Amino acid sequence: MEQAAAWFALLYSGDATDADRAGWQRWLQQAEDHRAAWQLAERVGQRFAPLQSQDAPRLAVDCLPAASQGRTRRRRLLGLAVAALGGGVLGWSAWGRLGPAGAWLADYRTATGERRETLLADGTRLWLGSASAVDQAYGASLRRLQLLAGEILVQTAADPARPLVVDTAHGRMQALGTRFGVRLEANGSTLLSVYEGRVRASIPAGAAMALVEAGQQLRFNAQGLQERAPADPAREAWSRGILLAHDRPLGEVVAELARYRHGVMQVSPQVAQLPVLGSYPLDDVESALAMLERALPIRVAHPLPGWTRIGPAER
Repeated sequence: MEQAAAWFALLYSGDATDADRAGWQRWLQQAEDHRAAWQLAERVGQRFAPLQSQDAPRLAVDCLPAASQGRTRRRRLLGLAVAALGGGVLGWSAWGRLGPAGAWLADYRTATGERRETLLADGTRLWLGSASAVDQAYGASLRRLQLLAGEILVQTAADPARPLVVDTAHGRMQALGTRFGVRLEANGSTLLSVYEGRVRASIPAGAAMALVEAGQQLRFNAQGLQERAPADPAREAWSRGILLAHDRPLGEVVAELARYRHGVMQVSPQVAQLPVLGSYPLDDVESALAMLERALPIRVAHPLPGWTRIGPAER
């Protein structure tokens, strides 16, 4: 994605040479991932159509702050492209899976960096994490929530006549008087974490079923259920705007922070496994990064707007 953003910035800056365009073509032919990334870059670029010049098929760089040097102009456009691509990956994938009537028009939804707490009509309490979407369908015999994107925390209200279920693309979870979290993972699975009570998880067509007890978590997709593992109660702290870490790898912590802001966040393999302890604010990612930089031998850099790079501290 970073390479696609760089090529996008160069080709649409107005300064690209024939040699640059030939290099871009070679890059496109090197891998299918390159072509997929470029297609996404072009789709995201269409969001900036109002900024396009009338006399040239490129972004109107004149709409950006004036820059006398072509290199500076390209850096600014690259920053815009990186930010757009970094913030747009989830959005474009959600459009592809759900369409405009899905996540964008869900009954309950949050933007990137936003959290929301809602009290439903039956007394059930629902928390939505960053960039999340839920549809609600309550009937005479069933209370149904459908998680379309992101993650939720649910504190169920008792209603013996109407079970409460949460559906995802991978299966169904039925609450049995409980507090639990459901999260759609980037790898195409659902993560269920039970903090109180029990939850019955099943995949389509009743092919498999598991009863998940308090203190357990279960990952599953439409093909099957994985083994249960201990659920970390600290993981639900996101509902209070806190990321709690107890010996969590830095790469994992940064991935959580990245859910709460637009742009690209990279962690060098040299520091990705550093253990992290403490609590960090999800509503102020920059402060969280500064806290990590003070506590660990790392350096947080911002090469371009919307692009954060975390590597070893300079000696």
